[in-house]
Amino acid sequence: MKRSVIDIVDLSAQELEELVATAEDIIANPDKYAHACDRKKLATLFFEPSTRTRMSFEAAMYELGGHVISVSSAMSSSAAKGESVADTAKTVSCYADIIAMRHPKEGAAYVAATNASVPVINAGDGGHCHPTQTLADLLTIWREKRRFDGLTIGLCGDLKFGRTVHSLINAMSRYPGNRFVLISPEELKVPSYVKRDVLKQHNVPYVQTTDLESAMPELDILYMTRVQRERFFNEEDYLRLKDSYILTPDKLKNAKQDLAILHPLPRVNEISVAIDDDPRACYFKQVLNGKFMRMALILKLLKEAGTL
Repeated sequence: MKRSVIDIVDLSAQELEELVATAEDIIANPDKYAHACDRKKLATLFFEPSTRTRMSFEAAMYELGGHVISVSSAMSSSAAKGESVADTAKTVSCYADIIAMRHPKEGAAYVAATNASVPVINAGDGGHCHPTQTLADLLTIWREKRRFDGLTIGLCGDLKFGRTVHSLINAMSRYPGNRFVLISPEELKVPSYVKRDVLKQHNVPYVQTTDLESAMPELDILYMTRVQRERFFNEEDYLRLKDSYILTPDKLKNAKQDLAILHPLPRVNEISVAIDDDPRACYFKQVLNGKFMRMALILKLLKEAGTL
């Protein structure tokens, strides 16, 4: 039966843990998976710029022995002629076994999944969510902490438009003993619906603050994000807020020695390159972990669709 992943909540906590276990097996035994997707095709439909996510999906499929066909931008597809997302999904389903789609409009991946005859993976839809980035985050957290519970997680930067933030809150709210510290300018706070429907619904404790340094000593994980120029309607607001938080070695003086610093990338100014050699910096590990988790997810969805 065809199944798509549009939001991280489409995967149960048990399934998340199974994907982590599969990813760890891929890391340990890559040859075992080198032909798992022989003769299968992944279509990457990216209507918004991407480096890591797109290349990660493509590398994942190649390392599983499959093939990739792609659309690199809206202007190079029939969307430029006015074709709907629904019709694009139906068309691409004729050529591919599975689709990874990124689109600037929230809900576009859902429309694609509803109309496609093959599994669709949401590779980011506007400011809504980004489930496979969250899979990369989860594998990174697991490999650094060996647990998903009892953690104090600091989320810093653009918490309003940050789809990776919204997805991570959804995922980590399922595990007992977790607590969030939400660090942002007033204008970029976590949306009220995320607080209401996720944090309060699951009775997850959280605090909101504008002060990163005062929160630092209690954090097990610090998830930095960039202020996203592409989500702003007003350039002046972006320029005023873009450098709200810049993580430097000095700001880590009171941090835990086993703090894990994550960032979905790309970074602009929010993490100094001086931190890259700090053993607590995990953001390039995240990039690699994303490939392994996307491999695990592609395998899972193709198996459930009965095409493997």
